[in-house]
Formats: sequence, structure tokens, C-alpha cells
Amino acid sequence: MQGALTTPAGRVRSLRVARTAGLAGLAIAILLLPVWAQVSTEVGVYWAIGLAFGFILQRSRFCFAGAFRDLWLARDGRLMRAVILGLLVATTGFTLLMARFVPDPSFGDLPPKAHIMPVGLHLVVGGLAFGTGMVLAGGCVSGTLFRIGEGYVASWVTLGGILLGLAGAAHTWNWWWTVHISRQPAIWLPRALGFGWSAAVVLAALGALYVAIMWWESRDGMPFFATWSQTEPPPTTFTERLAAIWRTVFVHGWPAAAGGVALGVLNIMSYAYNHPLGVTGELSAWSDRLFSAVGLGAGHLLGTDQFAGCNLVSDGGGLITSSLTLDAGLIAGSLVAALLAGEFKLRFPQAKIRYLQSLGGGVLMGYGAGLALGCTIGAFFSAIPSLALSGWVFGASLCAGAFLGVQAIKRLP
Repeated sequence: MQGALTTPAGRVRSLRVARTAGLAGLAIAILLLPVWAQVSTEVGVYWAIGLAFGFILQRSRFCFAGAFRDLWLARDGRLMRAVILGLLVATTGFTLLMARFVPDPSFGDLPPKAHIMPVGLHLVVGGLAFGTGMVLAGGCVSGTLFRIGEGYVASWVTLGGILLGLAGAAHTWNWWWTVHISRQPAIWLPRALGFGWSAAVVLAALGALYVAIMWWESRDGMPFFATWSQTEPPPTTFTERLAAIWRTVFVHGWPAAAGGVALGVLNIMSYAYNHPLGVTGELSAWSDRLFSAVGLGAGHLLGTDQFAGCNLVSDGGGLITSSLTLDAGLIAGSLVAALLAGEFKLRFPQAKIRYLQSLGGGVLMGYGAGLALGCTIGAFFSAIPSLALSGWVFGASLCAGAFLGVQAIKRLP
């Protein structure tokens, strides 16, 4: 059977089966939209956003773990530059939305559901743990979910580790809250600078980072622009043009920069509807449910009702929530994209130690995300556009943690 699949005819048949399954999956995903909408419009909307989220990540190989890791491991900043482009887009849109939500920030009000967290040592500890863990595991939380959709078995192990780490964060949260977090300020830049200057400072800082990464890459001669070889003749007929569009969207990999910009736009759309993107909150709720079912729940968590974003406790909306359909949609969108591109495959680690590495990395990520009230999506990619200082502190700590993770994987067999 294996030999039949390695022949050209076998590969073509396998690809046709995968794409047929992908089309069927896409049809099912679309048909589920009105089903989820029967629960609530918000649940249906975030199913659609989740599908787009997973599709974008899979097609562009957009990975926050890779962005931070590659800076240290290969002096390659292409993914990080794509992340910065996404942040530039999202910051522009978020600023306009928040200016409508809170016309005069000097009164002290915060924009609803923006990811603005207290700034303190907990962010540093959380970022260091998360950054180290995502490099060990080979993906952040959103990366873990989209790789589950691609067939990575180790990512299921990582997900289990994330749930364990979130439980650990929940059990130590009250100590952190009492000793430290409750005394730390949530610093929102527009309170001091207004929207115009805040946006200008953040956009300028992101632009400076982009240039700094270009300089970092140039030290090893890393090419600035990716090169693509044109192996197909230009389409001429209407049918050929339709086929070319299909291959561009569904078959060929997207440039990372396209993924970054698309994710930035999707984040704006998510916030314009209800709240910015974030994937850890639902996992926190499931971690709490699972451990509570065996009598190991953390109980009441102090102060968590004061924050939006990826909280450690459920919002009390029942099992079917918008955060559930967002995360489930992310996996489904990645699965459909992988099938349509012929890239889905069950992948088992060749070395058994990778399972332990995935589990340990997941535990570190879960604990770090619980402590920081978000992962690379909520506490970083949604916090910086929210003009929150917490996003910058968490991002810098992620970078330091990724450095530690790279040193660790260099020593692993």
C-alpha cells in the first residue's frame, strides 16, 4: 500500500482524495454557521472568525514561536517582520475603534474588552515561561491548535501540557494576586498621551523594530525579500485564470507578510464586532472544568473579574460559547486548508523524547499564559494594538524566553 502511494499515480489519487475531503470539510464548516447562530449570533460569528484564523495561519505558516525562535536560532527575521506588519495594521484599526469607544481617555475609563493588563513582575515571569515553552514545544498556543488541524500528534500532547500549566497558574493565582498583581497599575497610553500621540509612539516603535530586525538579519547576509520561482506559464484563458486564483489561495503557500497583514485585519474585525482575538481563555475554562471534575479545581480566583482578555475563569456562558467556536474554528480552518493544499498528514515524532519535550513546553506555556492572562495572541498581538504597555513588557519577556528556549533545544538530542 505504501509503495502504491509513492508512485506518481498514487500521489495524484491521494491528493485528489485529500482535496475532496477538504471541499467536504469546507461545506460542513459553512453549513455549521447557521447551526451555531441558533445558539447566538456571536457564537456563529466567532466560528467564522475562527475558520479564517486557522486558514490564515496554515496557509502562511504564520507562527509566533517561529518568529521569536528564528531571530535567535538562525538570525532570520522574516516571520517577526510579518508579525510587526500585522501589529502595524491592527494598531491603526484598534486606535480608531477605541477612540470611538472612549472619546476622552483622560476621564480614566478603559475601552471595553481591550487587552489591557497590570504591568508587573508577573508579566515578566509569564513571558519568560511562555517564550521558553513555545520554543521547546515547537509552537505557541495558536500554533499548537493549527498544527493539530494539520495532523501533528505531538501538538495534542502540547495541548495537554497547556491545560496542566493553566491549572498550575490557577492554583497559584491568588498568591500572585495578593502579593503582587493587585498592586500593579494597568497602564493605557492614551490616558497620558491621548490617542494621537499614543498611536504615533507605538507605530514609530514598531517601525524602529522592523528596521532593527533588518539590521540583525543583514549581519549574516539574510535576504530581505523572499524569492519565488515562476514555474507555471501565465494564465491566458478564463478557466486558466480561475485555476491560477485557486492555486494561489488554496494550494501555494502564502508569504508570511500576507499572513501577518491578514491576521491584523482579522483582529480588527473581531474587535469591531465584540472583542480582540484571544485563544487561551477557552482553554482555561476547560482546564478548570476538567480539574474540578476530579476535585482538584482552584476555586474562586481573586480579581479576575476586573480584566478582559484571556481570563483564567469561564465567563459563565455555558459550554457553547464564542470562545469555544473561535478555538474549534481555528482547528477546523487549518484542517480544511491543509486538506485543500494536500498537506494534511498524521505526523508522529521520530524520537520519543519529543513527546516529553512537547508536554514540558506546553506546561510552561500554560502557566505563563495563565499568569499573564493571555498568550502570544491575547497578551501580545491584541495588547500592543490596544495601546497597552503590558503588551510590550510581555513581548520583551517572550523574546528573552525564546532565547532561553533556543539554548535548551541546542542541547537536546
